[in-house]
Amino acid sequence: MTEPTLDTISNLAKKRGFVFQSSEIYGGIRSAYDYGPLGVELLRNVKEEWWRAMVQSRSDVVGIDSAILQAREVWKASGHEEAFSDPLVECRNCNARHRVDKLNDPNTCPACGKSGTFTEPRLFNLMFRTYMGPVEEEDNLIYLRPETAQGIFTNFENIRRTNRLKLPFGIAQVGKSFRNEITPGQFVFRTREFEQMEMEYFVRPEEADEWFQYWQEQRFSWYTDLGMTESNLRVRSHGPEELSHYSAGTVDIEYRFPWDWDELEGIANRTDFDLKQHSEHSGQDLRYYDPETDERFFPYVIEPAAGATRTTFAFLIDAYHEETVNDEPRTVLRLNHRLAPYKVAVLPLSKKKELIEPAERIAAELRRRWMVELDLTQSIGRRYRRQDEIGTPYAVTVDFDSLEDHAVTVRDRDTMKQDRVSMDRLAEHLAERLV
Repeated sequence: MTEPTLDTISNLAKKRGFVFQSSEIYGGIRSAYDYGPLGVELLRNVKEEWWRAMVQSRSDVVGIDSAILQAREVWKASGHEEAFSDPLVECRNCNARHRVDKLNDPNTCPACGKSGTFTEPRLFNLMFRTYMGPVEEEDNLIYLRPETAQGIFTNFENIRRTNRLKLPFGIAQVGKSFRNEITPGQFVFRTREFEQMEMEYFVRPEEADEWFQYWQEQRFSWYTDLGMTESNLRVRSHGPEELSHYSAGTVDIEYRFPWDWDELEGIANRTDFDLKQHSEHSGQDLRYYDPETDERFFPYVIEPAAGATRTTFAFLIDAYHEETVNDEPRTVLRLNHRLAPYKVAVLPLSKKKELIEPAERIAAELRRRWMVELDLTQSIGRRYRRQDEIGTPYAVTVDFDSLEDHAVTVRDRDTMKQDRVSMDRLAEHLAERLV
């Protein structure tokens, strides 16, 4: 099978309503995207599966939804205001700007091909600035958050106290973040507005290495459990020169994207840096008290942090398959059932009223449990191909025999096998398979 290119995936995403460029009718905004009817369902399913694995199925993790707008002091304490920067160079020939660490050749501009035209590198802060209130002055300066983690750290004591939590425990969050990237690109892989899925797991310092290893294994298996090809995944440890100033160890779970291996999720041992910083800057004691040992100390933090939008993109790429069936090409998204935007498509064989009405009743009944599409247009063969291409696991066909035997044909997306199923046990039949 030919591996899909970036153009293949981006074209499919637009053609089928997964992703559109933001403000497209006005020429679009670079690196900003809108998720269409299929994309929003796929993205929602990815986030829900993450939440189910990280919060719902565990007794040691709780959730939070912190504000996008936070006090400027939060970002001073975290180090973002001073140090959240990328090295930037500008080409004197074409004025294109580039991140130094993303250049294949540090002496040649990839935009115009000229060599020796770069300015000296300078640091560019990635946070979006805005102002709180009616007056744009320094005292009212705030930032759109560049990560969701700090809202967890500033609420550490609130959550520990109200939920009576004992170490080890985690606090999880899914939400929007904003980074003023110098060189966004690769479709939705690197954008200036994106969603993150982050969890901060607080542990005793002497147990940090054990939990760091534990969360690497847990997070890797989450991707494979949802159907991602294991050979397209790898774990890469950061070298000393890559580590953030707060990190005692970081690994990336990387995916083999069409252009190369690239980061899917980072897992870091953030030590006690964040709680110490916020204690010092806020004047609040954020140490953990252990009544069994009568100790007060700052817990270490293990952070699995994934991009929801980037993860959704990777699942879309991994699910894409092209094949030939009966000498005809077929494109199919072999998405895990839990991720598929629509679980079932209901397809009346004809547009005649006697088939449309029972198809509508079946669709309405199934919608009580799943996302369902009632697909009426084109020939049945073309409708099967469309549902394959958007990843719908099962298609239910209502034909003229259905009026007599009160049964429908259920077609499996992956095997294309067809079963005749009684209408009164259709939901049960699908439920046995949509687990």
